[in-house]
Amino acid sequence: MFAGLKRIICLLLLVGLVSPAWAAVHVKTVRMWPAPDNTRLVFDLSAPVDHTLFSLNAPDRIVIDLKNARYQGQLPGFDYSESYIKNIRYASRKGNALRFVLDLRSQVRPKSFVLKPHGEYGHRLVIDLFDAKQTTSKKALPSQKARRDRARDVIIAIDAGHGGEDPGALGRRGTREKDVVLAIARKLEKLVQKEPGMRPVMIRDGDYYVGLRDRVNKAREHQADLFISIHADAFKNHRARGSSVYVLSDRGASSEAARFLAESENNADMLGGVSLDDKDDLLKLVLVDMVKNSTIEDSHDLAAKVLRDLRHVNTLHKNRVEQAAFRVLKSPDVPSILVETAFISNPAEERKLRSSRHQQALAKAMLRGIRSYFRANPPAGTMLAERPKRHVISRGDTLSEIAARYRVSVTTLRRHNGLRSDRLKVGDVLHIPLT
Repeated sequence: MFAGLKRIICLLLLVGLVSPAWAAVHVKTVRMWPAPDNTRLVFDLSAPVDHTLFSLNAPDRIVIDLKNARYQGQLPGFDYSESYIKNIRYASRKGNALRFVLDLRSQVRPKSFVLKPHGEYGHRLVIDLFDAKQTTSKKALPSQKARRDRARDVIIAIDAGHGGEDPGALGRRGTREKDVVLAIARKLEKLVQKEPGMRPVMIRDGDYYVGLRDRVNKAREHQADLFISIHADAFKNHRARGSSVYVLSDRGASSEAARFLAESENNADMLGGVSLDDKDDLLKLVLVDMVKNSTIEDSHDLAAKVLRDLRHVNTLHKNRVEQAAFRVLKSPDVPSILVETAFISNPAEERKLRSSRHQQALAKAMLRGIRSYFRANPPAGTMLAERPKRHVISRGDTLSEIAARYRVSVTTLRRHNGLRSDRLKVGDVLHIPLT
């Protein structure tokens, strides 16, 4: 009896040491997210997987080996036109291994990592492909003096939160935050494009993910004068509702200043027009911290104006500007706000967020707040700062010619000055609005 039991135990142990087919990791799906500066490939898995990755040349390709893994089915019909990948192949190998081969258009820098289950996603293997020729060095801070040499447009960095692999919050009807906020961001972009003296820069203009620090860096690379990140809130209590506007908490200013200095590779950087190359480390920290705190004050002013205008579009969650340590708000010298447009977890507000009309109303409210901020704080050297505030009527002036000269509509000019007709008198003064 004991001999038989011993044999059974040995057999069970032997079975446990061998990885049978039913214990293999299953690759459920393969997804691809092309972005302007990278291509992300995501393998959805039934369990964590060990993997190896290496590059081959002539032709260029990436090989990914998954240990003890299986894939049953067909690869999706990917559109490779906007990615670094030309084609994807796969095959089973000895030892229950699974190999994927990525045929490339050019050499890339691959990066791989695994993600634990989160939200609607299970275990994942993520492969990011970057242009091998792309520099990884950080750009120096733009000199404010260089920016002020000539009249320029005010740059508005518009950040649609989440994207790609990260759907953000989900509504009861399956509405994804990433889709809603991108729609609002695009509407805001179009409105800003029509504003004289303003130019938008989209941080994300498609369904792909941009790292939080990369969002800040992109705004600064474009020498943005303002950064606005658009989101849709969620809470376990489905009755929570209303819009909110956040700025960076001033409690994190000093620590963020220290991080900024620690990561800087160029001591000749300029910050707010002040050169840092001849300062000792302590003074550098103080200067960056001063600029940081000044930026928080500007951000609070901007946030208050945007919150005021959102009041006319949606209920406010709180009647004051909120403060939090959001990473995307941590640029040392760019006024930055984060707008939670509504609670997507609230069924009534989810319905509103799905409405193109409501999205447009939210975008218009944000624009009004931005316009009010720059009316009071036009950056030096910009068209908004140099635009005349008044026009003295000369002989031969007409209202339509004046409107065209200052790039405003006749209706706006007439309303702004309380004119009941287009008749003008020499010597009268017209006040020129920002719009």
